[in-house]
Amino acid sequence: MNTTNDTLQLMAAAQKQPLADDVARAFTQPGSATTGLIAYDLEIPSKKLYPLLTPLRNRIPRRTGGYSIQSNWRAVTGINTGNQFPGVSEGQRGGIITQSTADYYAKFVGLGLENSVTFEADYASQNFEDVKALAAIQLLQSLMIQEEFCDLGGNGTTAITTAAPAAATTADVTTGGSLPRSTTYYIGYVPLTLQGYQQLAGHNNGSVGFAADLTVGLVQSVVRTNTDGTTDTINGGTGRPATITTQATSGAGSDVHSITATCPAVAGAVGYAWYLGITGASTCYLHSVTTINSQLFTDTASAANQAYSALTDADKSANALIYDGMIPQIVKSGSGAYVRTLATGTAGTGTKLTTDGAGGIAELNTAFASFWDNYRLSPDEMYVGSQVLIDMNALIIKNGGAPLIRYNMDSSGGSLDAGVVVATVLNKITNTRVKVLIHPNMPPGMLMFWSNSVPYPLNDVGSIVLKHLRRDYYQIEWPLRSRKYEYGVYMDGVLKNYFPPAFGVIKNIGAGYA
Repeated sequence: MNTTNDTLQLMAAAQKQPLADDVARAFTQPGSATTGLIAYDLEIPSKKLYPLLTPLRNRIPRRTGGYSIQSNWRAVTGINTGNQFPGVSEGQRGGIITQSTADYYAKFVGLGLENSVTFEADYASQNFEDVKALAAIQLLQSLMIQEEFCDLGGNGTTAITTAAPAAATTADVTTGGSLPRSTTYYIGYVPLTLQGYQQLAGHNNGSVGFAADLTVGLVQSVVRTNTDGTTDTINGGTGRPATITTQATSGAGSDVHSITATCPAVAGAVGYAWYLGITGASTCYLHSVTTINSQLFTDTASAANQAYSALTDADKSANALIYDGMIPQIVKSGSGAYVRTLATGTAGTGTKLTTDGAGGIAELNTAFASFWDNYRLSPDEMYVGSQVLIDMNALIIKNGGAPLIRYNMDSSGGSLDAGVVVATVLNKITNTRVKVLIHPNMPPGMLMFWSNSVPYPLNDVGSIVLKHLRRDYYQIEWPLRSRKYEYGVYMDGVLKNYFPPAFGVIKNIGAGYA
């Protein structure tokens, strides 16, 4: 017997045979990360990939010590309002001046959100994440995001449509669309506050990738069941639906018709939801949302979208559970703030910002002149959305066809960076620079002027805008009533704007530039 040869033959035969399943599992890498005898390479803790953008909340001073049910203040708004002549005769006394005063108040409101962690979720997350701490911090972050929305566009007091808005003015266009000829169309619209607009247009603060869903449609109001079983009615930021108007397409040409629609600009609206149908309100479906007071219909609305007949004939634009933000305080009747609504212009296109031919924007020059002529001041900053920022850049840099660009290079030379952004705009009235800032919740078609202080001596105003609080952020871990930890984060206060004339908005701005 040749031991060596026999051993080699036995090894060769064994290698030709597959291993038993139980042996193979122990020594080969499985195809799945969750099967077999392998480790799970999971980074600790989870990554927090969501935006948290609160520029107004971050900058507005907060003052505690509020009490009672509302904050009250009084202002002297003018001296020598009768323009008393100053001349006096020898030995005589002068004329008596008159002053104007005004009283203001703002109701305190509470803001708060809640979250919970089950016992099992707490057990399961051990050695990976402290989910109880995460629940609390994300409650605070969520409240900050909602507070930012209230600071900009919260509407707590003013209905934007006390009467039904007038029917839209429409016209048939025989080109540019796919609407069938010889057909009667029904058109309606609903004015929207910032809250109502974001229902349809979506938001991207606290979540990523949010998109409009026209099949859900407008929520005029909802009865929210709270954690303690009580209920609150939450309005959706929608004005009253307008009276439906009809428009027939002519029999001329082929099926390439469009319909233009314009409506009166609503003072407190930042957008409009448009509905289109062919047999009446029951088949008049949500078509689109705009931030100008017009629309160009080139196609029909999907029958999967919300029907106009599903809407209640009521204004649901104000929520008494929140305070008025900057936009409602600015556009409110009698505020004295600068408010300009650009003309309707071409339906579906609107009126665009225009160059002044000297490196500036004509509409901004008009605003700056108004601030100076009426109140002897200049705003310090402008908050804009992405659309208006891009259009401003194009207008200022292009300068009516003659680009005005300054290149800065150091002594070592270097590369040339493409693209120029407008960081400030020159106020040609006061020769001061006004910063241009992006805001995550600013709708397209609008910009807001912001002032940091009252430029008058001895004005007794520390911060021109102030968050006055009965109580700042606080957290409650509620007593156990089930095998679940329950948390709430709250605040209680109001946003006070001591001098609205130092602020302003330009709205109804069409996309693009002229």
